Amino acid sequence: MAKKQMSEKTSKNCNDENCPIHGNLKTRKKIFVGTVINDKMQKSATIVFERITKNKKYERYGKKRTKIKVHNPPCINAKVGELVKTIECRPLSKTINFVIVEKLGKGERFHKRDEDLVEKKEKTVTKSEKKVEESKE
Repeated sequence: MAKKQMSEKTSKNCNDENCPIHGNLKTRKKIFVGTVINDKMQKSATIVFERITKNKKYERYGKKRTKIKVHNPPCINAKVGELVKTIECRPLSKTINFVIVEKLGKGERFHKRDEDLVEKKEKTVTKSEKKVEESKE
């Protein structure tokens, strides 16, 4: 996507020199689409995405999750739960080598999984409570 098209989507003023749209940050090869799971850092966020790997011994496929820290420019300002597109750039800090380029909408996949786990725990707690009450009667 050209810088002109991206700058039209993000109309906010951005004084960040590490912004790929309004600043001078050059991007590289790798592009990932992931969900923001943490945005509490200043101008940074943590995203997670799934990838499929093959187990050679058992000839099966499995899912693995990858977490990376990314630069979150003020003009984009992605929040927790949003689906974002990230591109590799030069190292901005010890752990940050990627920058968010675009918001793609809501990424509910990982939050649903966490909610399902909480619901399962609640169900097991209520089942065990019912068993205890039945045994008392």
